[in-house]
Amino acid sequence: MGRCRKRFYEEYGQEFENDESFEIAYKQVKRIKGFYSHLKVYLIVNAVIIISNLSRDFSGIKLNEGAFFEWHTYSTAVFWGIGLAAHALSVFGRNIFFGDDWEKRKIQEYMSKQPVNKNKWE
Repeated sequence: MGRCRKRFYEEYGQEFENDESFEIAYKQVKRIKGFYSHLKVYLIVNAVIIISNLSRDFSGIKLNEGAFFEWHTYSTAVFWGIGLAAHALSVFGRNIFFGDDWEKRKIQEYMSKQPVNKNKWE
């Protein structure tokens, strides 16, 4: 049992002990947390790889301008990025950017911006 979950159980006692919706929500939060950890490691590791490929001089002062256009500088980031995108799809589902009710919310937003009775013929 994780520290957060243990502390939550200690604070709220038996209220959520056998609640199935709590278990589902807890698992989803763990999956989202795992994705953001994956994203953090991806950014740090690929920044180190790209910077090390760009500065091949051991002193770290001189930049290797030719490495900007070499495939091996970015290949790890590209292939790992594909895996990260697959992880994002597995966590957030197909509708990452557009949720289930996105269209409805957008229509309501545009309708609220328009004046109430904008009829040029009356």
